[in-house]
Amino acid sequence: MAGGRLYFTAETNKVVARYDPGTQTIDWVIGTGQDRTHMVVASTDFTRVFTSNVSSATISIIEQIDSPVPNFGAPPSTPATTQSPAPPTGGPRKTWRITNVPAGRGSEGFDLSPDSKQIWVANAQDGTVTIIDVASKKALQTFPIPVRGNRLKITPDGKHVLVSGMPSGQSRANVVILDFATHKAVKTFELGGGSAGILIVPDGSRAYVAVSAKDYVAAIDLQKLELAGKLPTGKGLDGLAWAVQK
Repeated sequence: MAGGRLYFTAETNKVVARYDPGTQTIDWVIGTGQDRTHMVVASTDFTRVFTSNVSSATISIIEQIDSPVPNFGAPPSTPATTQSPAPPTGGPRKTWRITNVPAGRGSEGFDLSPDSKQIWVANAQDGTVTIIDVASKKALQTFPIPVRGNRLKITPDGKHVLVSGMPSGQSRANVVILDFATHKAVKTFELGGGSAGILIVPDGSRAYVAVSAKDYVAAIDLQKLELAGKLPTGKGLDGLAWAVQK
């Protein structure tokens, strides 16, 4: 959800789209030209949308920009009795520019830093993370982590990065917490199996991780960097979200 509207992807059709709950219509669709367009983050002002393309190993940066309307000049002379429509005048109009930035194999889970300057991408097949600079639209660095991550979230204060997935290499961890500044792993968790969705509370005090292989949600204290509890669920859990009662 961003700006009161719901953004979603359609993998097979390689598109990102937007649903307006007020009118109950899909009011915007754009193609990425990439394979398995999967996860999406949108700015609240509807000027930028970011998506991960798993099979193409890229991140799409979709930006709204001004595009000049062509000026076709004055129409040819016509009799005074003939009415001709006025030609389009020069001036800006809104259009979209898509830049597909290479990441790593299996690029899926990703997040935008709190200052909107960097994109961090988990590359599940490589067991790495790629950092992309939003301004230049180029990868700054790719480094290995002890998890083949398919979900990634940055804490609201921008200090830590959580990645969940499957163990990588000799590691048995399925969740790792990275230091945002140094890119080093500061804590790993062995939660008993493959993990997926990550949800961080707005104040950044806790994270909840869907441990798909063991059918429970793990609560992690982000102040102490330790497991705080387990919430049993049904099978095959993945995505997590807040439900607010009114």
